[in-house]
Amino acid sequence: MLKLEQLAELWAQHRAAAAARVAEFALGGRSFAFNERPAVMGVVNLSADSWYRESVCLTAASAIQRGHTLAAQGADIIDVGAESSLAQAARVDDVAQNSKLLPVIRELRAANILVSVETYQPEVTRACLAAGANILNLTGTDRSADLFRMVADHDAAVIVCHVQGKNVREVGDFDFGADPTQMLNDYFARQIETAQASGVKKIFIDPGLGFYYRNLQDSATRVRHQMNVFLNSFRLRTLGFPVCHALPHAFEYFGEEVRCAEPFFAVLAALGKTDLFRTHEVARVRGVLDTLRVF
Repeated sequence: MLKLEQLAELWAQHRAAAAARVAEFALGGRSFAFNERPAVMGVVNLSADSWYRESVCLTAASAIQRGHTLAAQGADIIDVGAESSLAQAARVDDVAQNSKLLPVIRELRAANILVSVETYQPEVTRACLAAGANILNLTGTDRSADLFRMVADHDAAVIVCHVQGKNVREVGDFDFGADPTQMLNDYFARQIETAQASGVKKIFIDPGLGFYYRNLQDSATRVRHQMNVFLNSFRLRTLGFPVCHALPHAFEYFGEEVRCAEPFFAVLAALGKTDLFRTHEVARVRGVLDTLRVF
């Protein structure tokens, strides 16, 4: 059971890190003051394999409509993807991904809605940035320097996800190490150095808590790890860039109320000073964050 004493001990051990401030920047002409107010990213999945059924859109028209709905509910950014990260999901080639993604990106950007594209494929990245995507949600490590240069050429931002493998579809067991937060810090420090050397100025870091690792399938182990990373996220902000979190589901515990899981984890992520919340449940999470701001 998480207790107040544990939070107090965590703060006492890392008091200096708790005061860290992160870079603030504009996306598509809109300024973000991450140190004062976190942002929310809504999710649109263009893959039938995505298990969160409320986010699945099988046509461009439905995806565009969902993007507008999420923006109206309070999403600052819409994240679109055409290949599920689930282990059993079908792979989607570049042509198929682009055929699904590009019409959605163009329409949402025409409506002045900020768009992030989730991919690790260079050709998909190139086409989506050219279509107006504001952010690359990078779910891989292979050829990352090339991808960073594409991002820089478009004055876009990148979400650097922690991935133990070439990409999110090619991971095995998760290496915890003695201190997962320190391991994440070291990983992101290297990736940030590569991104900046490639000319990228707008960077988010994402610990990748929703990715499929074989040794994180035990529910208690996985949720304990997720909670620990959420609460320690403020330590990653010492790297100087905003922290993004994809909120998980813990369906083993929430059961039929699984849509309440992301708002629950949003509380822990907020306590850890998360700067960008990626969620399928925009209205619920926005309500949680607005309520926490009252205090």
